[in-house]
Amino acid sequence: MDDLDAVRVREGAALMHTYRRLPVAFERGRGAWLFDGAGRAYLDGLSGLAVTGLGHAHPEVTDAVSGQAATLVHTSNLYYTRPQIALAEGLAATFGWSDARTFFCNSGAEANEAAIKLARLHGRRHRDAVHVVALTGSFHGRTLGALRVTGDPDKHRPFEPLGGWVTHVPYDDADALTAAVDDGTSAVLVEVVQGEGGVRPVPPQVLRAARAACDRVGALLIVDEVQTGLGRLGSWYGWQRALDGDPVRPDVVCLAKSLANGLPIGAIVAHGEAAKVFEPGDHATTFGGGPVVCAAALAVLGVIDRDGLLGRAAELGHRFTAGVEALSRVQPLVDGHRGRGLLQAVTLTRPVASQVVMAALDEGLIVNAVAPDAVRFAPPLILTDDEFDQMLARFGAAVTAAEQEL
Repeated sequence: MDDLDAVRVREGAALMHTYRRLPVAFERGRGAWLFDGAGRAYLDGLSGLAVTGLGHAHPEVTDAVSGQAATLVHTSNLYYTRPQIALAEGLAATFGWSDARTFFCNSGAEANEAAIKLARLHGRRHRDAVHVVALTGSFHGRTLGALRVTGDPDKHRPFEPLGGWVTHVPYDDADALTAAVDDGTSAVLVEVVQGEGGVRPVPPQVLRAARAACDRVGALLIVDEVQTGLGRLGSWYGWQRALDGDPVRPDVVCLAKSLANGLPIGAIVAHGEAAKVFEPGDHATTFGGGPVVCAAALAVLGVIDRDGLLGRAAELGHRFTAGVEALSRVQPLVDGHRGRGLLQAVTLTRPVASQVVMAALDEGLIVNAVAPDAVRFAPPLILTDDEFDQMLARFGAAVTAAEQEL
């Protein structure tokens, strides 16, 4: 039995069977690269599902974590801690909201749960409104509330009934969204780009309709930026550039994933009336916003700002689309692309994304099948030009290899 077989046996006996794992066990990472037990290097084109935006073992994040861990790890939220306050101030600056307030938690699902609770509480206090309008194809998490607003019936079925407080409308139908919002609506919840839904940008007219509908009835507009936030789309947050310089400003934004470059943290950031909804006792968390993860997140914000990674993500996004368009002219299996910045999907002419992903792994490239005919890329923002070129070259080789197996 080789090492990977032994790992598989141990995993199968010790862990619940909730994941379909690919045949590799990683031992360490550095920058944009992961290494297995035999020392083979893999170019990480996925960043742990859009999490390690600064790559693996970033020295400044490592220093921030180790320094804070040696000083203070946990106190609970019964007490003040400076890293949490500093991070909230830093996030407010990235939003440009002078009245921003933040609640910290531990994951994207928790952030969406907190945002839903905030919206329902706001709605109950003002209009006895608790309903939420969300989009088909969306993904907001696996906890029950976040699952209910997720626009994927297949994920609902094993856990139904989930309650009737959510209406889903087509992600590209502004009129349907407008019609669904009424006096009983507490919030409209959207993504700027639907990550798990196939890397599909939500049309600008839908975002505008969401803002207008919320304003009409006094509901809150919540934008889930768990996958798209912190520079991945070429701006701090997708909502800031989604409408070409005329942003639809949300009331509440949900964050997680890349905020602490791999450590578990989530957050909701609100402004205006929405920032004042929660009062002591309305919501809480034991671990959320702990000193170590906040120190890591502060380092992330600093590196993104100092190293110009917002512009770098936008630049590499343009290079990615040009590269895929060139590949589509010589590779019949490649249809096109969709996405923004460094959250992109390569669309295929046949539903063979899983085969392409396995061929990519053989080529030393990590990507994933986000739909039967779409392969997702979410590489680190710190990719060098050479690494970027390698990523496209390895993917081209993988597509060719997969096609030859069909």
